[in-house]
Amino acid sequence: MIETKTTDKALLKGHIKIELFDEEGNLKECIEKDNTFMAAGDAHVADQLDVSPDEAAMGWMSVGTGDTAFTTSSTTLNTEIDRNALAGSYPYQEQAGEDNNVIYKANWAAGDATGALTEAGIFNSSGAGSMLAASTFSVINKGADDTLTITWTVTVGAS
Repeated sequence: MIETKTTDKALLKGHIKIELFDEEGNLKECIEKDNTFMAAGDAHVADQLDVSPDEAAMGWMSVGTGDTAFTTSSTTLNTEIDRNALAGSYPYQEQAGEDNNVIYKANWAAGDATGALTEAGIFNSSGAGSMLAASTFSVINKGADDTLTITWTVTVGAS
């Protein structure tokens, strides 16, 4: 007799934290929210589990000014204005009880991605590529002297 057990499908969950700082490093604004995972992002995670992945690892984050909500079939930001490589030691996997979390982080310096930002995404290329996840959010007005940090936590499974 074969015994089977029903288990929940592994879920990808994401949480984005967007922090805007003034020229002196003071926090001006902070937005936190959950995000949408793309079908291409699900496929990318499966690809990365292969012994020889076909796709490059996620290594870039982009911001834009579009305000159309994302669906799982979205592949780009609505109106991308800038894409930066992830910060030096990112992505990284958390340890111990949080080891199903992967953290992505990118920074925008003064003068970079200036404008009324309303969307962000994680990509595996400096141009085009697969989009793992994306989020729209309330307008963040990034002035020329402001800096921006986006920290994205991706959770695989039920934790």
